[in-house]
Amino acid sequence: MCLCFQQAYFCAFYLVKKKLAKKKKEFLVENVRFYKKLDEKQKVYFEHRLTKFIRTYDFVERDNFELIPEAKVLIAASYVKLTFGMRKYRTTTFDKIIVYPTSFYSSITKQYHKGEFNPKLKSIVFSWEDFLLGDMVLNDNLNLGIHEFSHALTFHGRKLKDVSARIYYRLFEEITSFMDDKANAERIKLSGYFRAYALTNKLEFVAVIMKHFFKTPEDLQQQFLQLYKKNQLMLNFK
Repeated sequence: MCLCFQQAYFCAFYLVKKKLAKKKKEFLVENVRFYKKLDEKQKVYFEHRLTKFIRTYDFVERDNFELIPEAKVLIAASYVKLTFGMRKYRTTTFDKIIVYPTSFYSSITKQYHKGEFNPKLKSIVFSWEDFLLGDMVLNDNLNLGIHEFSHALTFHGRKLKDVSARIYYRLFEEITSFMDDKANAERIKLSGYFRAYALTNKLEFVAVIMKHFFKTPEDLQQQFLQLYKKNQLMLNFK
């Protein structure tokens, strides 16, 4: 896996590298496919960022759900792999991650949801059942972690001015401009490649592309090469 191919100066260097506890590290090694593909130096950086993420954000349990340490590793890994090409990878758009055992009732939409990003409450909300299903199933482009964290990063890119944020949001706008073109929109619909709800709005469209980029990159590259390349630039790795 090649990282930092556009913004080489983004590649991180840490004098003191944080490490996971033994059981968490063993779980990371055995269960996170993205981590397995990294070289040894990149693995050290990934572990450092993952540890910092877990220590930075609050994990809140709901409906008597017990969030075991390994669950925190999986949630953090979704965010870290999404931001691994960025130098400034942590965000202030959320400060807590709320986890329910199954789908939960949203006070915003008055419906039951699998996941949600709430910028006013600075929270990411997950149904653990659906998060785990999306993370473990290889042949389905459904990944709840990537989906909700990408919404948070879009909000981050719109509000903040660091270089990573600006590049992310600029590419977000380029991707949505691609969608706005009538010919491209028609091609997207006819392809049947993306789930129908991807076309409901621009935020959903970009979040869905992001999931395809991580779960079936070869298919995305073959079906929509332009979107694939923009996603590479957006995340700063390939």
